[in-house]
Amino acid sequence: MTDKPRVWVSRPTFPGVIARLEPHFEVSVEEAERKFSPSELADKLAAQDAVIVGLKDRIGAAEIAGAHRLRIVANLGVGYDNLDLDALGAAGIAASNTADVLNESVADYTWALLLGAARRMSAAERWLRAGHWHGSEFKAWLGTDVRGRTLGILGMGRIGQAIAHRAVGFGMPVIYHNRSPLPEAVERACNARYVDKQQLLGGADFLVLALPLSARTRHAIAAPELALMKPTAMLVNIARGGIVDDAALAAALRDRRLAGAALDVFEGEPKVHPALLTLDNVVLSPHIASATTDTRRAMTSLAVDNVLAMFGYGPHAGRPPNILNPNVL
Repeated sequence: MTDKPRVWVSRPTFPGVIARLEPHFEVSVEEAERKFSPSELADKLAAQDAVIVGLKDRIGAAEIAGAHRLRIVANLGVGYDNLDLDALGAAGIAASNTADVLNESVADYTWALLLGAARRMSAAERWLRAGHWHGSEFKAWLGTDVRGRTLGILGMGRIGQAIAHRAVGFGMPVIYHNRSPLPEAVERACNARYVDKQQLLGGADFLVLALPLSARTRHAIAAPELALMKPTAMLVNIARGGIVDDAALAAALRDRRLAGAALDVFEGEPKVHPALLTLDNVVLSPHIASATTDTRRAMTSLAVDNVLAMFGYGPHAGRPPNILNPNVL
């Protein structure tokens, strides 16, 4: 034990990056991935000056009640619906995320999902692995063309914009809906046109969700919204589980009121709605849109930068670069 401030990292990550903390902190890192109970989190936080946590670590008033030394919770993710910012702010504890460094990898993966759904790649692979072959049949495994179709984006932040930029190569017009329109220069750079939500739902051939989860956006896509979409349309969710009513989506896919979907996130993660698992017109993946070596290393590095800055170290000393509740400073 030393008199250095203590940092706990709730999951294994990149040791060489975490080592940047060691000159200034006593660092402890979990050796295996696991989900901590609320009481376990409370015990962990009580002894720390700073923590680096993941999305499955839900931290609110109960978890920080005894964390009198804690100064910052650095989240490994751009989303932070696992953190109660009001409770953290009331306790004078800073919170940060890892925005921006994952924009491009998430945008790339979005297109992988979109193309996979359009061309039925997951179902075709399962069919092939089961020992079947329809490749020589002219009308087998017919998919949907992407080129020239309309891409709709709900949530046009930096990730949404990165997704839109890639549509140019496919000759796809882009429509989007946001809380407010983007500046005209940004719209031109994205080749995107602002529409209201109803126009977005009715006009998109491929609808991508790229908005944060909040009380306002929970079930932003539910049965009424799905009913407004074209029966030939496809939905791609790389944002957060809970933005889509998964039961309503499964029913629409089952009844072919929607042609297809591709989902990287789910309500009640890590559980997946059982009806989705039975469908052949949905591509499923386990919340891995940012999972590249370079991006996850960059996310870890940014979390470390946020911790260092909170304690007066590094180029951002005194001002964590991705602070979510700057009022605590």
